[in-house]
Amino acid sequence: MLPARPGTARAREATSLSVGVVGGGIAGLAAATALAERGVRVTLYERADTLGGRLAGWPTTLSDGSRVTMSRGFHAFFRQYYNLRALLRRTDPGLRRLTPLPDYPLRHADGLHDSFAAVPRTPPWSALAFAARSRSFPPRELARVNAGAALGLLDVRVPDVYARLDSISAYDYLDTIRFPRSARHLAFEVFSRSFFADPRTLSAAEMALMFHIYFLGSAEGLLFDVPDEPFPQALWDPLADRLRRLGARVRTSTRIDSLTPDARGGVRVATATDDVHHDACVLALNVPGLVQLVRESPELGDPAWRARVGRLRTAPPFLVSRVWLDRPVASDRPGFLGTSGYGDLDNVSVLERWEGEAARWSARTGGSVVELHAYAQPERGDRRAARDRLIAQLRRVYPETRDCAVIDARHEWREDCPLFAVGSYQDRPTVRTSHPGVMLAGDMIRCDLPVALMERAATTGMLAANALLARWGIAGHELWTVPPRGRTLVTRRLAALSAH
Repeated sequence: MLPARPGTARAREATSLSVGVVGGGIAGLAAATALAERGVRVTLYERADTLGGRLAGWPTTLSDGSRVTMSRGFHAFFRQYYNLRALLRRTDPGLRRLTPLPDYPLRHADGLHDSFAAVPRTPPWSALAFAARSRSFPPRELARVNAGAALGLLDVRVPDVYARLDSISAYDYLDTIRFPRSARHLAFEVFSRSFFADPRTLSAAEMALMFHIYFLGSAEGLLFDVPDEPFPQALWDPLADRLRRLGARVRTSTRIDSLTPDARGGVRVATATDDVHHDACVLALNVPGLVQLVRESPELGDPAWRARVGRLRTAPPFLVSRVWLDRPVASDRPGFLGTSGYGDLDNVSVLERWEGEAARWSARTGGSVVELHAYAQPERGDRRAARDRLIAQLRRVYPETRDCAVIDARHEWREDCPLFAVGSYQDRPTVRTSHPGVMLAGDMIRCDLPVALMERAATTGMLAANALLARWGIAGHELWTVPPRGRTLVTRRLAALSAH
């Protein structure tokens, strides 16, 4: 637990402070909520029509006349996402709108498969039991593992892990360990591609951090929950309603043209229709949005900070294809399956297994709603061919779909996720900027805590709000993370052997 900084309970009404939060994804919603709960006047600006950022959803009409919600795809709400889940508890105290999936199954095209359902959750037995049970860790290959190099994974410390491993790729690090090839393709490659990047370009520090978060740093394991309805209905619409009840102004469909520091020590936010003064701002944008806004705000920040923002990079393009089939997939198909060795295909979701909207469509039509993800696509690849390959790969993974007709399909191509490239950690911008009234938040922001992906977005959003609240003497919000080092004395002492 990271305790909240003490201070007054709320901003004084007579001197109420104003903050503009730019970006309505997880990071922006976390910052806006944390500030509004302390009596700060918040305006949340979002360029899109809907909130949620990379977890937004929007309505679309299928060829059969059905009105459904499309999104950028499946996301797993792992149980180590303490701060994201705390944010969702604001409108759903029992997290009843999250549905647990029974397993995180993995399948390789050569027939290997893995499961996490029966793995004990107590570290270090979780990692040991997974290796012992899995066919992807054959004894002959385990005997070849470089134990000295591998011991470092037993005590991942943040931020020390970046000093040790940020200069090497995840792929090369596993080579150094002599990690079993089958396990690399089935398990670690699936994890590394969850960063939307090829393991050859991903920092080994990020991969090691994931290992710590899910195996040796926590007792929640790799089981996760998913929303029981599309993202807007289950998550963001209730949170937006709560923000409005707290006095916040939520402005969707609003593009920010520029930010300009003003003589009063605050920031002026210019849109197409107005120019608003705020005492401070939180910029919770994706990489392209942040880079563009800083470029269009020449007076914001000092040259060194502006250059760091300008060097942020995005991961390669990825594709989310959702298909509505006229027949059901086999009844024993899991709600989610991670795949490897099937070409482009990285995972398959059968939405009616857990999402109410899809289940109602399936019950009405007798069909299935299936979603396919393909990460790290070529920059100049043939996109139509990639879509066709995904459908063909689905029919290989789930052969019964060969007889299914596609009633309708939606294909989303995106290229806006951050790239955690080798050697990039020290250069990433932090929550605090060179302007005391401007904070950054998002999953690409450098954060010296053991958090990643959606949880990094939520955590940095809260950290940005806490930094502003501390500046004004207002009490902050407590945060939770997995421990920032190995949990047990045994694993820490074993890891120490690798340093000698």
